[in-house]
Amino acid sequence: MKKSVLVLLSVLSGSLLAAAWPENGVTLLVFVAWVPLLLIQQELGDNGRKGMFWYALLSFLVWNVLTTWWIWNSTDAGAIGAWVLNSLFMASVFYVFHLSKVKLFGNKRGTAILLFYWISWEYFHMNWELTWPWLNMGNVFSSQYKWIQWYEYTGIFGGTVWVFVVNLLAFFAVRSFRDKNRRGVVVNGVSAIVLVIVPVLYSHYIYNHYNEEVAPVEVIVVQPNIDPYKEEFTLSPQVMLERNLKLARPLITDSTRFIISPESAIQEGIWEHLLTYSNSIATLRRFIAPYPDLAYVIGASTWGKVKDVKNKTNAARKLPDRDEYYYSYNTAFQIDNSEFIQVHHKSKLTPGVERMPSYGILKPLEMLAINLGGVSGTLGWDDNPVIFQPAHSEIMVAPVICYESVYGEYIGQYIREGAQLIFVITNDGWWGDTPGYRQHLLFSVLRAIETRRDVARSANTGVSAIINQRGDILQHTEYWKPAVLKAKLNVNNQQTFYVTYGDYIARISSFVSALVLLISFTQGFLKKRKSTVV
Repeated sequence: MKKSVLVLLSVLSGSLLAAAWPENGVTLLVFVAWVPLLLIQQELGDNGRKGMFWYALLSFLVWNVLTTWWIWNSTDAGAIGAWVLNSLFMASVFYVFHLSKVKLFGNKRGTAILLFYWISWEYFHMNWELTWPWLNMGNVFSSQYKWIQWYEYTGIFGGTVWVFVVNLLAFFAVRSFRDKNRRGVVVNGVSAIVLVIVPVLYSHYIYNHYNEEVAPVEVIVVQPNIDPYKEEFTLSPQVMLERNLKLARPLITDSTRFIISPESAIQEGIWEHLLTYSNSIATLRRFIAPYPDLAYVIGASTWGKVKDVKNKTNAARKLPDRDEYYYSYNTAFQIDNSEFIQVHHKSKLTPGVERMPSYGILKPLEMLAINLGGVSGTLGWDDNPVIFQPAHSEIMVAPVICYESVYGEYIGQYIREGAQLIFVITNDGWWGDTPGYRQHLLFSVLRAIETRRDVARSANTGVSAIINQRGDILQHTEYWKPAVLKAKLNVNNQQTFYVTYGDYIARISSFVSALVLLISFTQGFLKKRKSTVV
C-alpha cells in the first residue's frame, strides 16, 4: 500500500471511533472501527515496513480530538494536553501489540493479543494519577443501554471484549476477501454478525424481565444553574446557597427523606474542625429542622489540617508563616437533624484540575494545574468510599462526586459496603452546551445497570436526572435552566455479579498481557544470544 492509502486508513479508523461515540454517534460503527488500523498493521508487519507508531498516533489523535473537543471550552492548554497524552498512550499500546505480533508470530497470527493489551491498558488508565478513562471502549454503549443489560455481570470491560472480538472477526473477513478465501469471508463475516445480534437479544430479554422491588424513598434533586465562570466569583455564598433552598422548599413534605444539591453548592470555605462555625451549615440546619427525617446531601470545598505530617502526600499545602500543613478537599456533606455531619472527600480526582503527577520528571506539571474556580492543584482525597446514612434511618447511600461516576469498580465498593442508592453530585457547567455534559450523564446510566441501583443525579447545570435500575432516565432537566426534580427511588439490597467480583475481566487480561510480554522478551533475548554465539 502507498503511504497515502495508509494515512487515509489511519484517519478512517479514528473517524469511525469518533462517529460511534455517544451521545449522538452511530454505535454500530464501533464494530468495524478498528479494522482499518488492523489492516495497516498487517501491511507493515508483513513487509517489514516502519511507521506503525505514527499511523496509530494519527488514528488516536483524530478520535480524541473529535470526541472530546469540548474540553477546549474550559481550558485550551488542558485540552491539548489531554488529546496529546491520551493519544500517545494509546499509540504506545498499539505499537507494543504490533511488535509482539511480529516478533512472536511472524505477523501471521496473534491479532487477538490486542484484546488483552487494550483491556490491560484501560484498567491501568483507571488506576493511576493521570487517569482519563472517558474513552474506554465499553463506554461507547452508554447511549444504547438496552444493548448492554449484561453489564451487571461484566461491567464495561465486557463491552470492550465485545467490540474487539467483533472487530477481529470483521478484520479476518476483510483479509480473507483480499486473499480470495470465500470460506473465510463467510465464516468470519457471519460470525461477526451473529456476535453483534446475540448479546443485544439477550440484553433485551434481561431488560424486559427485570423488575425493581418497590421500596420507595422520596428525594428532591436541585439544579441551581449557577454560572461557574461568573456568578461563582461575584455572588456571596449565602445567595448561592439560597438559590438551592428556594427551589427545594415548595416540594418538601413529611415523606421527603433526602434533598440533593450539586458539587460545590456551598461556596463558603470551611475548615473541617470548625464545622459548627460555618454560616452555610447553620443555614442548612435551620432549613431541615422542621422535618425530623430529612437529610441534605450537598457539595462543598473544605480544608482539613494534616495530622500525620511525616506521611503527608503531595496534596499537602503549607500554612503561611507556620510549620503546619493542610489539605484542600472537594467534599460532600450529609446534614441531618443529629449533631453529626457526615463527610466524604472526592477520591477519584480529575487530572490536570484536582490532581497532578507526584513522581519523576512529571512532577513539574503541578505548576500547570487548571483553575476552574476555587482551589486548584492536587487536592486531598479519601482512600476508601464513605457511605452516608441518616441518623434516624436504615437507608444507606453512595455520595458520588462528579468524575467518580466514571469508575464502575469504585462505585461497586460503595455497594459492597451496603449502599442501596446512588447520589451523583456534579458541576458540568464548565464545558458549555456540548456533548461533554451529556456523555457524563450517560456514565450514571452505566453505573445504574452495573449495580442495579436507582440513581439521583444533581448537576449545577447540564442534566440533573432520575435513573432507575435498568438505566432508564425517568426524569431529567434541561441545560442552563434552574430546575428541581421530585421522585421516589427504590431501595435495592442485592449485589450484582459485577459488584461482587469487580473488574475481573481486566485482571485476567492483565495477567495474560504480562505473560505474553514476558514470553516476547524471553524469546527476543534468546534469539539475540543465539545469534551472538553463532
